[in-house]
Amino acid sequence: MAGHSKWANIQHRKGRQDEKRGKIWTRIIREITVAARAGGGDPSANPRLRLAIDKAKAANMPADRVKYNIDKATGNQEGVNYEEIRYEGYGIGGAAIIVDTMTDNRVRTVAEVRHAFSKHGGNMGTEGSVAFQFKHCGQLIFAPGTSEDKVMEVALEAGAEDVIADEDGAIEVLTAPADFEAVKNALEAAGLKPEVAGVTMRAENTIELSGDDAEKMQKLLDVIEDLDDVQDVYHNASL
Repeated sequence: MAGHSKWANIQHRKGRQDEKRGKIWTRIIREITVAARAGGGDPSANPRLRLAIDKAKAANMPADRVKYNIDKATGNQEGVNYEEIRYEGYGIGGAAIIVDTMTDNRVRTVAEVRHAFSKHGGNMGTEGSVAFQFKHCGQLIFAPGTSEDKVMEVALEAGAEDVIADEDGAIEVLTAPADFEAVKNALEAAGLKPEVAGVTMRAENTIELSGDDAEKMQKLLDVIEDLDDVQDVYHNASL
């Protein structure tokens, strides 16, 4: 199946994330905390915790920092209780935005997210207003030049739902959230290492933005992503 170009957007996003490593660590620590509290501190029995630890390794977080936060979450250390809340809204040109947060203060978080939307040309929607435009799935993206035939063979054998060749040569593998880990492990065992891998909210259709609109949308996304309580931001804009 053919898909639209995502590679430039992915590289751009990775570059921006590299500039914000400290904030990335903070978000991963929250994810580890919530995952360990919900499913226990044993990664072998807690898939969500395993994914969070994978993120920590990819971000070069020290192992003792990871262990400390698992211990804190499971009661061996004093900790903070985080609540997961999702907000939905619209950006420039009607682009759909989903904002996932983890917070210890719901009132503060909703005020900050609403302010970011309204100040930068977007507006908050109600629950469910844009989520239907996204699919909750596992996603693995391989760089242009990767063998599509090999990816397809291994991924489909391991239980992937779809393999998409983007127009710029990148290859995207989609899975059910529960199958993501098995597919990722099978691909890596075959020597196929994805550039991007995670369980995500994938936009079903994209809105093309350019010029001023693209700049305004990027500014809005940057402001939302920089909020302390924000974990992930998903959108359907192609910038």
